[in-house]
Amino acid sequence: MRRQFISHAISAAALLTLGALSASAADNAVQEKAAVCSGCHGENGISQTENIPSLAGQPDQFLQWQLVYFRAGSRKNEQMQPIAAEITNEDVRSLGAYFAAMTPPKPAEDKDPDLSKKGAQVAVGRRCASCHTDSFAGTKAVARLAGQREEYLVKALQDYKGSQRVGGGGAAMADVAYHMSDEEIIAVSHYLAYFK
Repeated sequence: MRRQFISHAISAAALLTLGALSASAADNAVQEKAAVCSGCHGENGISQTENIPSLAGQPDQFLQWQLVYFRAGSRKNEQMQPIAAEITNEDVRSLGAYFAAMTPPKPAEDKDPDLSKKGAQVAVGRRCASCHTDSFAGTKAVARLAGQREEYLVKALQDYKGSQRVGGGGAAMADVAYHMSDEEIIAVSHYLAYFK
């Protein structure tokens, strides 16, 4: 009986070790793939490059869908298309979870609180929180906006307004952005970039 118990204990330990090695190999594989992303999207998923979004803290499903849209060609981007074409469904899931688990960027000190005040009014008027949540952290397949790069938010809203960006909530976003003036786009983008 004691031998049987020891045998089962050794088998269980071996399975746990194999599981840990598999998890470690999977972690290493996703880190290698994510290293390609950091070239543009920044160390720890926080972009330091103009018009390139931060990925850290974006909702998992949102990230997955964006990769699928890039891979399918429904969302266009010269740099992303060839990268997305090479990733598998497992990569999509792994990368979504990897970046979602990272700490999102912390907004810098707002140097134009008057513009933020105008942007807050735009956000309320356009009901941004109804999809992006009260904290603008996003949820499920809806993007995190809080702390995102300001010029990227401006570009994204302009792309939605001009029907240059599609996929996912594209129709809802196009409808919202279409009715925004350039001044409103600038104000709400500033507000969201510095939102705490």
